[in-house]
Amino acid sequence: MADFYASYSAYKNYQPVTLGSKDIRRLDAEIWVPAAFRTDMRCLELGAGTGQFLAYLAHKGVQDFHGLDHDEALQAVLAPELRDRFTCQDLWQFLADDTAAPWDRIVLLDVLEHFSAEEGFRLISSLKSILSDTGKIIIKVPNGASPWGMSYQHGDLTHKTAFSPESLRQLATACELQVDRIYDQRRGSRRRMLTDALVHKFLSWALLTPPPLWGANLYCILSAKQN
Repeated sequence: MADFYASYSAYKNYQPVTLGSKDIRRLDAEIWVPAAFRTDMRCLELGAGTGQFLAYLAHKGVQDFHGLDHDEALQAVLAPELRDRFTCQDLWQFLADDTAAPWDRIVLLDVLEHFSAEEGFRLISSLKSILSDTGKIIIKVPNGASPWGMSYQHGDLTHKTAFSPESLRQLATACELQVDRIYDQRRGSRRRMLTDALVHKFLSWALLTPPPLWGANLYCILSAKQN
């Protein structure tokens, strides 16, 4: 079986990331506000990649955050000020050895689709055990229920599972977690977002079985069930 991760860094052509004002506004709207982040929270990002979200947390004034990724090539492109906030390690080994738990927010951006459904259950169940009492897990995946999400899902041969709003709820139920919210990632200018909204409204009216959400990518926020 081909190991596509062996050539992943060449395929991705990692470059140092920038964090512009548009990026900050987007992450505010997509993650910070919906997941009720605060600067005094302990935040963990799994699959931190080139470190844009870590840079965002630093910009927001979060003091206690850390990122994890398995690809050693990423360390060369991380901003110097983020390198002591980053661990290059196998995910399962990290979770088995994590002495920093509990975490208030755990973020997985474009990560869960790299796992099979069974591995995803194991992963989210493991993350549940290292959450604080009021902790949340924030997930972003391609939208397998939308035709616009297929280019994201099938554009990477390391992707194993396509998720939809319904299958994310199924995963949460299996892991005994509560779905706080599932929502589209909305990107582009106001004009483009308005055009998208109008087209999707028409398609939802015209089609017999439209998807519950049209966005190419989905966010899902999970938390522990409240008694």
